[in-house]
Amino acid sequence: MEHLHVAMVQTALVWEDPKANRDLLASKMEQLEGEVDLIILPEMFTTGFTMDPGSIPADEGQRTLDWMQEQAKKYRAGILGSTVFIGENNRHFNRLFFVGPDGEQEQYDKRHTFTLAGEDKEYEAGKKRLLFEFRGFRICPMICYDLRFPVWSRNTEDYDLLIYVANWPAPRIGAWDALLKARAIENMSYCLGVNRLGSDQNGHEYTGHSAAYDCLGNTIVFSQEEAILQVVLSQQHLNLNREKLQFLKDRDHFNIQR
Repeated sequence: MEHLHVAMVQTALVWEDPKANRDLLASKMEQLEGEVDLIILPEMFTTGFTMDPGSIPADEGQRTLDWMQEQAKKYRAGILGSTVFIGENNRHFNRLFFVGPDGEQEQYDKRHTFTLAGEDKEYEAGKKRLLFEFRGFRICPMICYDLRFPVWSRNTEDYDLLIYVANWPAPRIGAWDALLKARAIENMSYCLGVNRLGSDQNGHEYTGHSAAYDCLGNTIVFSQEEAILQVVLSQQHLNLNREKLQFLKDRDHFNIQR
């Protein structure tokens, strides 16, 4: 496909209440207008950024995954976002799922757990990056704190779209803005960031700043309001600029160790 129609859902979340958040987001998505290929939800969209995953019933991760599959079929679109997921041996993950309308499914566990909040003590860190193709676009999704680590995000495999889902708080929102734009420029890729709004049980404030940038760092859309931001990404725009500027051909080659 030449174009990818993306909807980014920027909203407040209900603290540690998966059903309430699923109902809230289902209601929000009913407001979608026109053609949509991919719907992006924030990080931990069923709970907020909780450091008490044990308080979430073990079956809620699967319930959320089932709900994502239902929504994907309903809208004939891909759904992407992260949630608290409890795996084997009661291991906790901040796990991002992509679910397609035909039942396809991908997952990514957050690589860089946020030590400042103690996420590294409550959640298992991921070990593998995810790259998948959907409707003609190669997509690399990541989660919040991953944004601060450009080596992990580096476009070594010619992806077209880099996505960050987040609960990024207001005091450091300037870093969010700057780094999203930087990731787009350095990777010659579209870069989308979907953040939440409101406040959480720990008193953290979130001001959104969900945004989409093209491969030159130009702002396509930006908002601090409760909204569904809809953008159309162009494969032709991406290819023309890559062919003209050739920056990715000069990239460094390296191996990641941690």
